[in-house]
Amino acid sequence: MTSRASALLGAATLALVATPAAAQFGGTCDRAMLGDVAGKYVRAQTEGMPLYVPMGNWVTYHENGKLSTMSQGLLSTPLKISWHRVLLDETACRVFLQMTSHEGEKPYVIAVQFDARGGNASGFKDITTTDGDWLFDASYTYEYARREDWPVIPENRRNTREELIAAADAYLDLFSDKTVEVPWGTPCRRLEGSIYTGTGAADDSCNVGVPEGVPMIERQYVVDETIGAVGVFLLMGGNKIPDSHLFRIEDGKIRNIHTVTNCLGNENCGFGPFADMLARNPGMRPEFKD
Repeated sequence: MTSRASALLGAATLALVATPAAAQFGGTCDRAMLGDVAGKYVRAQTEGMPLYVPMGNWVTYHENGKLSTMSQGLLSTPLKISWHRVLLDETACRVFLQMTSHEGEKPYVIAVQFDARGGNASGFKDITTTDGDWLFDASYTYEYARREDWPVIPENRRNTREELIAAADAYLDLFSDKTVEVPWGTPCRRLEGSIYTGTGAADDSCNVGVPEGVPMIERQYVVDETIGAVGVFLLMGGNKIPDSHLFRIEDGKIRNIHTVTNCLGNENCGFGPFADMLARNPGMRPEFKD
């Protein structure tokens, strides 16, 4: 970002913060508007220019669980976005994005949530991952994610917002309560960082185990009933690791899970080098299936 653009952004942010918070709740919310704002966010990340995003009257920007500024955050770094998925939540007037950038000098996988109303965005929360974060390899994340098909679900088959959140919560609750019944679907494919349970088989499963005694707290949801999807931001474990879980749910059953986890500077979240894990378990990386 140029010094002039940075100065403009700083001035704009100060002006917005000085505006009463209640003003952010005005305006309308519909799918077309949410999609437009989501597209502008992707453009802003592509060009490293946060001001491409129309902003609301009360703007905060958190990156990896910490209050930051757009001028200092990753949003001010131009990235070639190679793949993204978007959730549009018309009830809460919120947007979720998961994006990969695997072709640049420094690769990233990013998850984003923000509020939007009346064509403006506010309350930005980003989880950014790169080399050294949990099971990170943006090239593999890109290759697996882009091959998945998450079509629109016919209206007569859609789960309600409450049902979608309940399915996501059941999976997340399993980390601290092994008695929880998770609505597993078959096939189900879990993309955890860059490892994948999708082999193309009819019995692919996401029920491959999770850690025990790990609280998944401060959950924040973006729900898109049209594609049966829920994006959940949360803090994981005692170290409060910033984490994103994205679910695709069909007929009440979980069919896809994606995770994006920032390790707060602790290589592979303290589980040893990722390369060593792959060497011991090569099956974590199945061949790509078109």
